[in-house]
Amino acid sequence: MTREQKHSGMRIRFVFGPEAMIGPGKADLLQAIAATGSISAAGKGMGMSYKRAWSLVEAMNAEYAGPVVETSRGGASRGGAALTPLGEKVLGLYRRLQEKAEAATRAEVAELKSVLSDMSGGK
Repeated sequence: MTREQKHSGMRIRFVFGPEAMIGPGKADLLQAIAATGSISAAGKGMGMSYKRAWSLVEAMNAEYAGPVVETSRGGASRGGAALTPLGEKVLGLYRRLQEKAEAATRAEVAELKSVLSDMSGGK
């Protein structure tokens, strides 16, 4: 993902209360955990510390009806992390809502983008 792609487009956050929410950061973390099988590798790939990644996982595990990420301790099998079925459902629902919102607002976003000033710095 290029820097421009990361910082452009729609970024949706759903807030369910003072502590319960999901947005692009948590969704991307869940997706990275699913891809890497590791909280540490997922966080590192996103440029965040293990402590921050673990803190977000703990928050999500507490916010939902059950855990969204399961972990196994290290040792001979080296441990790891995986999304639970609930975690897969949460990530899937968030991505579908994101796609629907982007599709529903495509024309207005294009129009809004067309009236932006040239931000390329003359490049």
